Amino acid sequence: MFTGIVESLGTVRQITMTDLGRRLDIETDLPGLGIGDSVAVNGVCLTVVACPEGGFEADVVHETLLRTDLGALEVGMSVDLERPLPASGRFDGHVVQGHVDGVGHVRTLEPEGDSLRMRVGIPETISPYIAEKGSVAVDGVSLTVTAAGVDWFEVALIPHTLEVTVLGLRGPGDPVNIEADVIAKYLERLMEMKR
Repeated sequence: MFTGIVESLGTVRQITMTDLGRRLDIETDLPGLGIGDSVAVNGVCLTVVACPEGGFEADVVHETLLRTDLGALEVGMSVDLERPLPASGRFDGHVVQGHVDGVGHVRTLEPEGDSLRMRVGIPETISPYIAEKGSVAVDGVSLTVTAAGVDWFEVALIPHTLEVTVLGLRGPGDPVNIEADVIAKYLERLMEMKR
């Protein structure tokens, strides 16, 4: 489990096409990574398969490439990185599984003082799980929804978030990974089962 509190920005060093899909080689200063560990890359839970000096490698299978924006990554791009929350860790964000619900696209970025209001267009299948004042993960960043419509939602990005995550690099039209709050999904399933 993750919390949506990005620990580090990594850099894509190499992308290799494989029978599985793609292998990403990511440069990072995250300490203590080992083979078999989980790492959220732009909000997508991946497994470390190799640990070359100064980074790690992870495989991205075809299914993940279809359901996330990791297929749009190019060498030299920055990525948000977060290790799973240890059992003794401090819980600062919200429950993030690293299971992306779909890809949204940045519609607008409106300055508000030193901050930005980001409007993200989303597939209507995700909309029921996005609620004003609720939580959402955008490229793995835990954020509070400030407004929501049928096929969009808005979040406020403070200067710190803009500085330490890839959201500070996003512009209109850019794809972003969206993970809705898991509690909403479980509530919907529970209601379906009670019918």
